[in-house]
Amino acid sequence: MDTKIGSLDAAKPASNDVVSCNQTNSTVIQPCVPVARGGDSTLGGHLARRLVEVGVTDVFSVPGDFNLTLLDHLIAEPALNVVGCCNELNAGYAADGYSRARGVGACVVTFTVGGLSVLNAIAGAYSENLPLICIVGGPNSNDYGTNRILHHTIGLPDFSQELRCFQTVTCFQAVVNNLDDAHELIDTAISTSLKERKPVYISIGCNLPGIPHPTFSRDPVPFSLSPRLSNKMGLEAAVEAAAEFLNKAVKPVLVGGPKLRVATASDAFVELADACGYALAVMPSAKGMVPEHHPHFIGTYWGAVSTAFCAEIVESADAYLFAGPIFNDYSSVGYSLLLKKEKAIIVQPDRVVIANGPAFGCVLMKDFLKALAKRLKHNNTAYENYHRIYVPEGHPLKAAPKEPLRVNVMFKHIQNMLSGETAVIAETGDSWFNCQKLKLPKGCGYEFQMQYGSIGWSVGATLGYAQAVPEKRVIACIGDGSFQVTAQDVSTMLRCAQKTIIFLINNGGYTIEVEIHDGPYNVIKNWNYTALVDAIHNGEGKCWTAKVFCEEELVEAIATATGPKKDSLCFIEVIVHKDDTSKELLEWGSRVSAANSRPPNPQ
Repeated sequence: MDTKIGSLDAAKPASNDVVSCNQTNSTVIQPCVPVARGGDSTLGGHLARRLVEVGVTDVFSVPGDFNLTLLDHLIAEPALNVVGCCNELNAGYAADGYSRARGVGACVVTFTVGGLSVLNAIAGAYSENLPLICIVGGPNSNDYGTNRILHHTIGLPDFSQELRCFQTVTCFQAVVNNLDDAHELIDTAISTSLKERKPVYISIGCNLPGIPHPTFSRDPVPFSLSPRLSNKMGLEAAVEAAAEFLNKAVKPVLVGGPKLRVATASDAFVELADACGYALAVMPSAKGMVPEHHPHFIGTYWGAVSTAFCAEIVESADAYLFAGPIFNDYSSVGYSLLLKKEKAIIVQPDRVVIANGPAFGCVLMKDFLKALAKRLKHNNTAYENYHRIYVPEGHPLKAAPKEPLRVNVMFKHIQNMLSGETAVIAETGDSWFNCQKLKLPKGCGYEFQMQYGSIGWSVGATLGYAQAVPEKRVIACIGDGSFQVTAQDVSTMLRCAQKTIIFLINNGGYTIEVEIHDGPYNVIKNWNYTALVDAIHNGEGKCWTAKVFCEEELVEAIATATGPKKDSLCFIEVIVHKDDTSKELLEWGSRVSAANSRPPNPQ
């Protein structure tokens, strides 16, 4: 039976040279920066020192009356920088971006009004398997168990509404309203986030941060994280079965997926590719997790919208190993991938499934890939086939003088800006497809949010990512519709003296949604975006803006941004036609639309 993967009839880091401060298999968390030593034996002081110890040196916050005392103690920690954001949603997105670069992020908001506002960002981090510590300033500990009604609630004497909302988007929840167990709850929450690679929720009573307690009388002792180990017999059996399956294939391929990040297995995946010689591709949401300068790299596998010649090689292979894939409606292009289950080995962070046959649990991806690398015969047939049929990509048509700027011309120039000292943030929308075609040099970072796909994510994520790796210059590609959702925190970028380059693509609407299903609701009110950023700048900090209509103006703007204004936040508004989209979005949109519009099954 031909069972397809990601079909209707079927039931990010290694390459960007950013080192995480914690690894899944580490047994002890060691301080990434020196932790201040002093006499602060309070809950707030302990939390601040613990954050620094695990690698968080910037916390993104919005003050509210329930978290003000806690913020005082976080600010008092010399190694911790509290970054005030314009709203809680962006604070959460910033912690998301920070976690992608550092391995863990944190945000601090106030009770309920702040917690429910940040919730969407936490859900996105959960979907992307990002360790994130969400700290909420909670009610006074004396108010628990009373019949009192508090402000910032829905008017009921029940303080659990916020907690219940967080239970589905975090892997651990700690409500600290007693100092006796505060140390245990805080440490359990943080260690659980690091082990599970998911967000956690910590609520701290507003009257507790400044109170000394014997459990906080010394600097945090590095706590142990129980090492995750593969079942030895299961590992051996999985490797034996996989090696037999792949060694008899004629033209096998490797495809990396987004769960390479949560499994911390990118290096092991590259080691396997080096050993076996197979053609090497990535799924779209794994871009940036595998080095694109690898000699056998063939591009992004995304079904009908793959990079040139990649889908043909992957889908014609007689065996494929997918490491950490997510097959959802977006990554499968409306469930249209031409893959067959009986040809596939699916390697998840702790499980291996081989074709229609055996499955092996308690097998860690990293261990499996490393062991498999020693058992595979060298076979470069698929890559040789790719090399044989490959035709170099063409260049965009040369623009006439002062011709209105085209999107493909813009990305040709963005490609030339990339280096190991840059990172790309791609917003949900057509930037997904245009940025996917960028060729990342060694060391160039790349992030986007494909599983959750929340428009507006990139503004906060750019803030957080740039704060985490100040040595890199972040290049953010953001559509006008997405920017209108979260634009305020350009202000915070300026306060933090960031030198990001933002390309605001102004095409007058929600282009990605137009290609799925058009309607008048996809047309937005046009803003004077450069004037808005100038107003936010207001003469404080380093900021430069430009509005470009043609290629000549774009070239001049890029030259200024990378030259005289290289130490400034640069905001370049690019005016393009409303129907100027990538061909990949046109194809993808029609397939996703077809999947969305399927009629109900007969009853």
